[in-house]
Amino acid sequence: MVLKKVLRLFGLVEKKDSKKKGKAINPFCKAAAPHSQVNVSANNTVLDPFSSGTGTVLSLQKQEPECSNVVSLVTRTDSHGHNPFNQFDVVQDFSDHYYAKHSPGKTTKDWTKTIQNEWKLLQKDLPESIYVRGYEDRIDLLRAAIVGPAGTPYHDGLFFFDFRFPSEYPRCPPKVHYHSGGLRLNPNLYESGKVCLSLLNTWWGTGCEKWCKSNSTILQVLVSIQGLVLNDKPYFNEPGNKKLANTAPGEKNSLAYNQTAFLLSCRTMMYSLRKPPKHFETLVAFHFHEREGAILDACSAYMSGTVIGSSPANDSKYPSEDRCFADFKKSLGRFIELLKKDLAANNPRVLEPRRDSSSADEIVVSTS
Repeated sequence: MVLKKVLRLFGLVEKKDSKKKGKAINPFCKAAAPHSQVNVSANNTVLDPFSSGTGTVLSLQKQEPECSNVVSLVTRTDSHGHNPFNQFDVVQDFSDHYYAKHSPGKTTKDWTKTIQNEWKLLQKDLPESIYVRGYEDRIDLLRAAIVGPAGTPYHDGLFFFDFRFPSEYPRCPPKVHYHSGGLRLNPNLYESGKVCLSLLNTWWGTGCEKWCKSNSTILQVLVSIQGLVLNDKPYFNEPGNKKLANTAPGEKNSLAYNQTAFLLSCRTMMYSLRKPPKHFETLVAFHFHEREGAILDACSAYMSGTVIGSSPANDSKYPSEDRCFADFKKSLGRFIELLKKDLAANNPRVLEPRRDSSSADEIVVSTS
């Protein structure tokens, strides 16, 4: 079969244990190098959920990750006992990829070997809540879905990124585009799709904070985005705001930023449900079917004043006189009804792995 030939070519083997867990990460590990793009006033009380937000960058320090509480889908199975979506797989159609029209350019055997090694690493070590697709005819392209970590304003969301290996790779970092839907829900992730990260050389950094051709990998970039960018207090990613950490004004602004981030994360959920990226239709349908109750329960809790991302054991509440919360509650009330409709429309879908004639392991969603 086509996929098996590609996997053999790259030295990969299909996973025989569908319940094999990927490595966990610590979503609360600290960043090595921040960045400042647009300053946010410490006097801001609430951010408009329909505006763009602010900007920052983080980089990943090389360290052994610890266990985390991020949502895991890799060990979940459908009613037939099958894992409906592999963490790493190879597909064919790349027509909707952001970099589809970018030519790989003149490449070398070393370039191909490097990508082979990247595929092997992803096949072996992807964290449980990151999913990647490679392309049979364009090995310079990848697409990834990252599940928003628990305990953050991004919990239960799905965030999509397109990658391209330039012909100079690994001497230079990969190109990365975030599928933003025109939303700015994180200081590192721009409406244009730019991902601002020291590891990608899209912001300043020193030493191991910058891309290193001998040590840096796509896996490192993915873990950095999930664990450092999509964190619990993205307001403080902005260096101009870091000095306000652990102060009353800073924490107040951070809470307001998290409210906006959650509202925009809800909008991103709706975008994914209405038009899932190609080859991730099954993941989107299955993920939101599984997480519907948790998402709506969280919305209800937030409407009652629970602080965004709070755990049941730490049921923190906003002050009753907080004007930020009043504005947030009004906006969230509008989103909940729309989100309920999209989640309900998702439920009738039957998730079935199917063999497509154009791609041996391409998974599609059955609506019959």
